[in-house]
Amino acid sequence: MKIYFARHGQTQWNVDNRITGITDIPLTQVGIEQAKQLAEKAKNYPIDVIIASPLIRARDTAQYVADVKNLPVHIDERLKEHNFGTLEGTDRRSDVFIEHKKNLAVRFPKGESSVQVMHRVYSLIEEVKEKYAGKNVLCVCHGGVCRAARTYFVDMTGEEYSDYSPENASIIEYEL
Repeated sequence: MKIYFARHGQTQWNVDNRITGITDIPLTQVGIEQAKQLAEKAKNYPIDVIIASPLIRARDTAQYVADVKNLPVHIDERLKEHNFGTLEGTDRRSDVFIEHKKNLAVRFPKGESSVQVMHRVYSLIEEVKEKYAGKNVLCVCHGGVCRAARTYFVDMTGEEYSDYSPENASIIEYEL
């Protein structure tokens, strides 16, 4: 059994290096093209189930894959991006954001901590293992969720965790 995590296509805030979080930003034209390329790549993966974040950038990306795989998209709130609170919309290169990401158990102001994100992502992975035993599942989500999911499979220091960021419309494969 495999579980795949795919990050959504590009948004304007990705281009602008702004922290997006749970702010519901659509795909750019480049992001739509990336989602189509991800769908083409997904043809080569044995995907049985598609689960997506409810945020539009992930839902739309997932739909391109679903269309080529002829599968429905199941929405799960646990795949929502990390809530970065009052830092959403600000520059991702800021020292405040970079340092805060390393403090895994500290909540972002009016947001959530990385540990909270890991908790919800781990619960989704555990449920997928039981509910879809023997099937291959694609989760279309966000960079922060991909980062949290990676810690389920790979030990990471706080520094490695904060530095990890998959490319838009990339797909990561794990064995369950």
